[in-house]
Amino acid sequence: MISYLKHTERGFSQLNSWEKDAWINVQKPTNEEIGYLKGRFKVPDEFFPHIYDIDERSRIEIEDGWMLIILRIAHKQDDESLPFVTVPFTIMLSDDCMLTICDFETELLQGFINFASAKKIIINNRFEFVLQLFLSSTIWYLKYLKQINLYNQVIEKDLEKSIKNKELHKMLKMEKCLVYFITSLRGNSNLLLKLQNTKLAKEHEFDKDLYEDIEIELKQAIETANIYSDIQSGMMNAFASVISNNLNQVMKQLTSISIILMIPTLVASLFGMNLPNFMENNNYSFLGVILGSVLLTSSAFIFFKRRNWF
Repeated sequence: MISYLKHTERGFSQLNSWEKDAWINVQKPTNEEIGYLKGRFKVPDEFFPHIYDIDERSRIEIEDGWMLIILRIAHKQDDESLPFVTVPFTIMLSDDCMLTICDFETELLQGFINFASAKKIIINNRFEFVLQLFLSSTIWYLKYLKQINLYNQVIEKDLEKSIKNKELHKMLKMEKCLVYFITSLRGNSNLLLKLQNTKLAKEHEFDKDLYEDIEIELKQAIETANIYSDIQSGMMNAFASVISNNLNQVMKQLTSISIILMIPTLVASLFGMNLPNFMENNNYSFLGVILGSVLLTSSAFIFFKRRNWF
């Protein structure tokens, strides 16, 4: 879907058609919309394959007067197997056109529009527009990291009650999400450094404080993701040790039970042989064998109990 937005002092306002220096926002583009963008705005064909490559890294390209900026943004999806991922978000700039395309419907864009309107953010030029998108994407990383932390706390409580494969699989999924976040945030951090040295940054005056805010938020997001990942790894190792200890305890109990049950079987086997012994003519031999088996079994049970094997 293509939408046109114009920045004013009150934020972004919706336009019915494109105007010069207006922001063209495209989400989940169709083939017809891609064809329209190529024909109407002369966007290079080489840029569009990057939109659909889920593994596209953060970088900058320049082609035929257009600048392509690929930013990795956090995305929450309705998939229990992997609730949080990162996806490519492309920003295409020419002398009179600002174009953003994403193959996913993300919360970032609407959040950015609402925030700019509520706070009446002033965007003086195209480079500041890119920086504001950069800042917004980093803030969404921090929001999703808080949600991941809450998920982990719930999983940890479930694991304390009952250690099952289901809860462990959930922890592995959250660990995978954190790995995606850390990798993408590092790529975005490198991209921010490259942006400062581009022709776009040198041609436009921009708010230095805004750039520093992005650096601070990026560092905070990376450190937070690393901390959560370390906690997650430590938690996984701790619960793995607990599972191993529980398994050892169960095996110890089963071995003890097997030994105790083996004693009466051994006694019965010895006295059940077709060989002469001192009790074959005794009327109380059967009772004596039973009592002897009970006594030996009880002694073994008391021995194992004192050693805490039960």
